[in-house]
Amino acid sequence: MVGFIAALAAYEELSHEMEATEAQVDAALFSDAPKAFCDIAELDGKPVGFALWFYNFSTFVGRHGIYLEDLFVIPEARGSGAGKALLSGLARRCVDEGLGRLEWSVLDWNAPAIGFYDSLGADAMDGWTTRRLHGEALAKLAGQG
Repeated sequence: MVGFIAALAAYEELSHEMEATEAQVDAALFSDAPKAFCDIAELDGKPVGFALWFYNFSTFVGRHGIYLEDLFVIPEARGSGAGKALLSGLARRCVDEGLGRLEWSVLDWNAPAIGFYDSLGADAMDGWTTRRLHGEALAKLAGQG
């Protein structure tokens, strides 16, 4: 998994932000009460991609959903159907569990991914901007109030 995550970080030109260790990923995915989950796509018995996800909740829909944190397929397996199979599996989980939606973010420069998602009928959520607290700002806010 850490190798896949490193490859994704390199593809997104964000290797400098990767801090995840094997121990952290193992603890997140394989603890007694995991908070994150992962599906692996295989081609000819070889892992070629992953979908890392977790449950979220929509107050507007009134139900849980799935947030897809990362979807990645190695370059040589793109076009094989691995990415679609991973998303299809998550969509099936949503339907089977009565979840309200499946959602994710995509970098605005990633035209191949955006085209792929558009081909599946995914809606672009225009007007929404992602915000993030981390590092010193997170610690500072945590110490207030």
